[in-house]
Amino acid sequence: MAEETSERGENGGLIAMDSSESRWVFQRDYDDSDFDDDDDDDNNEDLPVRMSIDSEDDDNAEQKLIRTGPRIDSFDVEALEVPGAHRNDYEDFTAGRTILLACQTLGVVFGDVGISPLYTFSVMFSKSPIQGKEDVLGALSLVIYTLILIPLIKYVFIVIWANDDGEGGTFALYSLICRHARVSLLPNQLPSDTRISSFRLKVPSPELERSLKIKERLETSLTLKKLLLMLVLVGTSMVIADGVVTPAMSVMSAVNGLTVGIAAVEQDEVMMISAALLVVLFSVQKYGTSKVGLAVGPSLLIWFCCLAGIGIYNLIKFDTGVLRAFNPVHIYYYFERNSMQAWLSLGGCLLCATGSEAMFADLCYFPVRFVQFTFVFLVLPCLLLGYLGQAAYLMENLDKYEQVFFSSVPSGAFWPVFFIANIAALIASRTMTTATFSCIKQSTALGCFPRLKIIHTSRKFMGQIYIPVINWFLLVLCLVFVCTFASTNEIGNAYGIAELGVMIMTTILVTIVMLLIWQINIIIVLSFLVFFLGLELTFFSSVLWSVGDGSWVILVLAVVLFFIMYIWNYGSKLKYETEVKQKLSMDLMRELGCNLGTIRAPGIGLLYNELVKGVPAIFGHFLTTLPAIHSMIIFVCIKYVPVPVVPQNERFLFRRVCPKSYHIFRCIARYGYKDVRKENHQTFEQLLIESLEKFIRREAQERSLESDGDEETDSENEASCSRVLIAPNGSVYSLGVPLLADFNCSDKRISEASTSAEVTPVFPADQAISDAEQSFERELFFIRKAKESGVVYLLGHGDIRARKDSWFIKKLVINYFYAFLRKNCRRGIANLSVPHTNLMQVGMTYMV
Repeated sequence: MAEETSERGENGGLIAMDSSESRWVFQRDYDDSDFDDDDDDDNNEDLPVRMSIDSEDDDNAEQKLIRTGPRIDSFDVEALEVPGAHRNDYEDFTAGRTILLACQTLGVVFGDVGISPLYTFSVMFSKSPIQGKEDVLGALSLVIYTLILIPLIKYVFIVIWANDDGEGGTFALYSLICRHARVSLLPNQLPSDTRISSFRLKVPSPELERSLKIKERLETSLTLKKLLLMLVLVGTSMVIADGVVTPAMSVMSAVNGLTVGIAAVEQDEVMMISAALLVVLFSVQKYGTSKVGLAVGPSLLIWFCCLAGIGIYNLIKFDTGVLRAFNPVHIYYYFERNSMQAWLSLGGCLLCATGSEAMFADLCYFPVRFVQFTFVFLVLPCLLLGYLGQAAYLMENLDKYEQVFFSSVPSGAFWPVFFIANIAALIASRTMTTATFSCIKQSTALGCFPRLKIIHTSRKFMGQIYIPVINWFLLVLCLVFVCTFASTNEIGNAYGIAELGVMIMTTILVTIVMLLIWQINIIIVLSFLVFFLGLELTFFSSVLWSVGDGSWVILVLAVVLFFIMYIWNYGSKLKYETEVKQKLSMDLMRELGCNLGTIRAPGIGLLYNELVKGVPAIFGHFLTTLPAIHSMIIFVCIKYVPVPVVPQNERFLFRRVCPKSYHIFRCIARYGYKDVRKENHQTFEQLLIESLEKFIRREAQERSLESDGDEETDSENEASCSRVLIAPNGSVYSLGVPLLADFNCSDKRISEASTSAEVTPVFPADQAISDAEQSFERELFFIRKAKESGVVYLLGHGDIRARKDSWFIKKLVINYFYAFLRKNCRRGIANLSVPHTNLMQVGMTYMV
C-alpha cells in the first residue's frame, strides 16, 4: 500500500517522496495554485489536483493534458511547518510539586481501589459462608493474587503503557489504533493529519510482516472496523455504568459502619444518609479535579495509613498465621472444599480490584511513572496489610464477616476511622465519575456520543473537565440504586458486572495495540490474551450466575448507553457520506464565475461544514436563497483528529477553493479529543485571519523563490525552476513536487516547447517578482478590508431522513431515535459561542 510521505531537509526543501504513480490531468492557467477539486472522492486522497500557471486573464485560460508527478496535497505541505512536539505539563517538577502530585494522585487515581477493603470480604462470604479457618485463608489468598494479577501486573505494568500520549481509557486505546491504521468509519482522514507534532506515529517497519498484515486487514475489512468500534462502545458503556454503581457501593458501604457503632441504626436510616452524602458529592464535582483532589488527597493518605495501621494491629493481636495465604495452594484447597460456593464468591473477590480501570482512565491527570511508583510502594502494601488484618480478625471471629472492616477496628479509634472511611468513600466515588467524564469527552470528539456541554475546570491541565448533564444523570441513577437495592451485596454483583465488562474490552484492545503498534513477540501477546482474558471470563461467569438478584439492571443500562452511542455514530456517518455525495461540482462553480452568479457584498462569511474537501451542498442553498454573498468565503471544518492535543500553531490548515479571483478558501481547524475549545468567537476569528495571512504570505514567498530561479542559466532552470520535461515523443512530464504555488512555468512556455528538453523563460525575473509582490499586497489589503466589514457565521442546519424505500428498522433509527438525539444534544451555535447578531442559518434535509 503506497502512502504519501514527504519530509523537509535542513534547507526547508522537500528531499524525499514516496507515492503512487503519476497520472494524466488537465492543466489550466488559473491565477492561483492548488484548489479543491470536488470531483475527487474524499476517500481517495491521492487523486490528482489541478495545478495552475500564473496568468492574469482567466477568460483566456487554456487547458492542456499533462502527466503529473505524484500528488502532494497543499494541506500536506502546509502541515510540514511544525515546530516540534508539544511539552508535557509534568516534564519538570520540584520536590514540593512532587508532594502536591502525590496528594492529588491518591485523591484522584487510587480512591476507588483504596476503598475496596470496606466490602470485599463481606460480599465474598455472603456467597460462600465461612465453614472454618481454612476458608478464610483460601479467600485471603484469592484476594492477594487477584490484587497482584489484575491491578498490579495487568494495569500498572502493562495496560498503563498503552496510553495515548498520557491519555488513558477505552477511547484513548481506540484513538491510538486509529492513528496507526485507518479503521475509523468516518471517511474524513487526511494525510496531513500525520504531520501534527503530537501525532507521534511509529509506522510499522516493513520487516515485521505480521504487523503490516494486521494493519492491512483492519483497513480493508469493513466488518472488522465495525466490530472494533462495537467493542469500544461496549467498553465505554460499561465505564459509564461503572460510574453509576461505584458511588452507590462505596458510600453505602462506608455508612453501613453506623450499624456497628450504633446498634439501633436501621437500614432505612443508612439508605437516607447515603443518599444525602451522594447529593453533596455530585454537587461539588463542578469545582474541578485539582481543587477537590488537593483538598481530599491528604484524607486518602490518612486512609491508607489507617488501613496499614489497623492491619498490623490485627495481625499482632489475633493471628500472624494468615501470612501463609501468600502460598497459592490455599486457593486450590478453598475450591476443593467449597466448589460451587467458591466459584460464586469470585464475583465478590473481584471487588478488591475495582478501580483498576479508573486508574487507567484517570491517567491523563498524572505522569505514568508517578502512578506506578505510588501504587507499588504505597497503595498496594497498605491494601495487603488491610486485608491481612481483616483475615486475622476473622480467624478468631468467624461470624463477624458482614461488617468485618469496622468490626476489626479498635474500639478507641472507631469513630475517627469511620469518619475517614466516609471521606475516602466520597473520594472513591469521584474517581470513577471523573473517569466517566473523560471517556464521554473522548467519545464525543470522535463522533460516538451526542454533543454535551463540557466545562474545563482547570486552566493549566486540559484533561480536567466537568459535564453537568452527565453529573446529574449519574446522581439520579445512584439514588435509584441506593433506594432500590436492600444491601451492598446486591449492588456488589452489579458492580462486578460493570467492572468486568470494561476489563474484558481493555484486554482485547491492548492485545491489538501489542500486535499493531508495540510489535512484540507473538508468544508474549498470546500469553497476555489467553491468561488475562481467561481469568476475567472466569470472574464474569461467576457474576452472571447471580444476575437474577437485581444486578441485571446494570446490564440494561449498559445496553441502552451502547445503542445511544452506536445510533449517534451511525447517523453521523450517514450524514457525512450524504454530504460527500451531494457536494457541488467544481465545474458549476466555474460556470457561475468569480461573482458566483450573485452580488459579492463586503465582509467575510465563515461557512461551517463537516467536509474536508469539496464545496458543501449547503453553500448552494445560500447562493439560491440570498441575493448576495460575502466578498470572501471561508469553508470552516472543525475536525477532531485521533491525538490528545493539537498545538495552537498547527491548528489551522488552509487551501484555496477555485481560482484567486473567487476569494474562497477552505480552513480545517484541527482539535485533539483532549483539547479545550474555550476561545470566544472574536479570538477564533483573529486566529483564523492571522493563519490565513500566513498562508498567503507563504504562497508569495514560494512564488518569489521560484521566480528567482529564472535568472539562472537554462540548464539550471531546467533542473530547478522548471518542473516539466518535454520527452522526445512530445509528452510533458512533471518532475518536481508542487508546493503551495503554481508551476512558475507559464502556459506559453509549455506550448512553445517541442522535442527539446530546454525551457526558455518568457518574462524577466524582476517583473515576475514585482507582479507577485503586488498580487500579495493586494490580497492582504482585500482580506483586511473584508475583516473590517465584519464576519458572519453561515451555519447549515442539516437534518437527515431515511428514504421511503429504506428498511423499517433504518427508518425507525434515523427518523425517530437519531432525530431525537440530534434535537436534544448541544447545538453547534452553543459550541461555537456565536452571537445571534453575527449568525445566519439555512436548513437542509438529507435523504439517506
